[in-house]
Amino acid sequence: MSTADQQLPDIEAQIKTIVPASVTISKIGYEGPEIIIYTDDPQELFSHEGLVQEIAQGIQKRVTVRPTTDVLPPKKTVKNVIHDVVPDEAHLTNIEFNDDIGEVIIEAENPEQVVGQHGRNLHAITQQTGWTPEILRTPPLDSSTVDDVRNYLKREREDRHDILERVGRQIHRDTTSDDSWVRVTTLGCCREVGRSAFVINTTDSRILVDCGDKPGSDDVPYLQVAEALGAKDSFDAVVLTHAHLDHSALIPLLFKYGYDGPVYMTPPTRDLMGLLTLDYLNVAGKQGRTPPYESTHVQEAIKHTIPIEYNEITDITPDVTLSLHNSGHILGSASAHFNVNDGEHNLVFSSDIHQNPTHLFNGANNQFPGADTLILESTYGGNDDYQESQADAEHDLKQAIVETHARDGTVLIPSFAVGRSQELMLILEEAMREGEIPKMPVHLDGMIREATAIHTAHPEYLRDDVRDRIMVEGENPFLAEQFNHIDGGESERRSIRDSGPNIILTTSGMVTGGPVMSWLKHLSADPDNTMMFVGYQAEGTLGREIQNGRNTITVDDHGQDQQLTLDFDIRSVSGFSGHADRAGLEEYATTMRPQPDKVLCVHGDEKSVQQLSSGLYHDYNMNTFAPKNLETFRFK
Repeated sequence: MSTADQQLPDIEAQIKTIVPASVTISKIGYEGPEIIIYTDDPQELFSHEGLVQEIAQGIQKRVTVRPTTDVLPPKKTVKNVIHDVVPDEAHLTNIEFNDDIGEVIIEAENPEQVVGQHGRNLHAITQQTGWTPEILRTPPLDSSTVDDVRNYLKREREDRHDILERVGRQIHRDTTSDDSWVRVTTLGCCREVGRSAFVINTTDSRILVDCGDKPGSDDVPYLQVAEALGAKDSFDAVVLTHAHLDHSALIPLLFKYGYDGPVYMTPPTRDLMGLLTLDYLNVAGKQGRTPPYESTHVQEAIKHTIPIEYNEITDITPDVTLSLHNSGHILGSASAHFNVNDGEHNLVFSSDIHQNPTHLFNGANNQFPGADTLILESTYGGNDDYQESQADAEHDLKQAIVETHARDGTVLIPSFAVGRSQELMLILEEAMREGEIPKMPVHLDGMIREATAIHTAHPEYLRDDVRDRIMVEGENPFLAEQFNHIDGGESERRSIRDSGPNIILTTSGMVTGGPVMSWLKHLSADPDNTMMFVGYQAEGTLGREIQNGRNTITVDDHGQDQQLTLDFDIRSVSGFSGHADRAGLEEYATTMRPQPDKVLCVHGDEKSVQQLSSGLYHDYNMNTFAPKNLETFRFK
């Protein structure tokens, strides 16, 4: 019998001291980080309000209660109860049943109405039926990604149950040593941007944090240590901080090499990872490159995902707990807090952060349960890396739109599909609603529609006032009438070009391909139009060259090279970055609570990490390092 199995009788004994004698505990089991309690008396157990929380606190584990399936009422009866309990305002769209675990899946346009105040409706459903409700939001914009992920997980329920049970046994095994130490090895993104990957080693655990590629690098696109991916049992757990490809692109590669363990991330990160990694494969194919893995490996990564919400503390190995905290960067992005050996050492990986609130997200959280060591991003950590304020950037954007509209021109905005486009949508919607810019169509081209649909599926991860506007007031700014998601055909683009003043929001954000290239053909010859750069243009991209004054470019026209002269107005603003600038990074580190003993500056070019490390040391007396790739730091 495994050590995990040996723990079950002790856990069951603890539980039985908490629950009333009238409740029968049939069995308990593991499911990932959770303890699953099966009972013949679900209605009786749930009639004691707060009892499940009391059990969880008593055994210091995440707890889910499930009925034994032979005591459950018929599905027709359950549906009738749900329709009686849930108000019409919820707009139910689907009710399904997972018979194996006694779960009823309720999908609704307004899931808050399904839950009810303080969970009242869910409690009533459970108490009257014994079935355990799981609530899903129906995205107000159809999302093929969200649908595909949900449908795939439904099909793979049996495999997923086996995976979670196995993971649970790994988590709840006994520790092997009384010794306590922590090592962090830097596999990538040190003195460079891209290839984010770190390994945490303890006496009983090996955890990989992020697994990204290095965009734009053909010679070293993957991890420095290829063998780190090679062994099936290399890691006990993988943690993904967010879905950008320099952090997520090689997660599926782990499964190609035989990894079969859990990947922890927030729910929206799971959806965005699916979207971006599949697009990564598609782009590689179009560019004639051999993709490093196949779509089946993306599916395996999704199947092995264990989603956790912000601030939720989760066991991930016998001696490490994890919590994820809002980093303010993109949808679902997180700073990762690791508690080792009941607080003997606390590690915080900031990941990519934006410390101030934007229209789209709350600012990054920098208050943690503990913080002995901080691994801090340094993308804009250089001495001169001070960005224009967002207020000034918004003013410049609105002014350009007003001036272009006055001459009946169109504003072309190349933008990143995830995050930046949704931020701009909120700015434009508010500016038109407040009369700061004229009302006009905003046409969304490329992957922006799908990324926006994923945002609408997870409004609880948006800024508080946007979340409340959607979830409480029932007013979704992403569905404003001026937004037009186009199919991207050339005839549609020509029609939009000839239709009068417009705003075009399109990928790719650095003008490296995609629908923006078509828009350049349609708009660049007219001096009444404006091209507005709202994001960083990397060295070597066409966007950077245009930004630096290049006025003739070559584009593909049905297999033939076409020369374009850029006669339209070209402007740039810099205040919309999803990263903190130098001042923001200093603020994040110096106001962090508790204050870390050590700071490792990573995820920036060599100058940026060294200057940030030096500045934090000299100006704030912080103990800092600027590690290289393949260095190992031992703590404790």
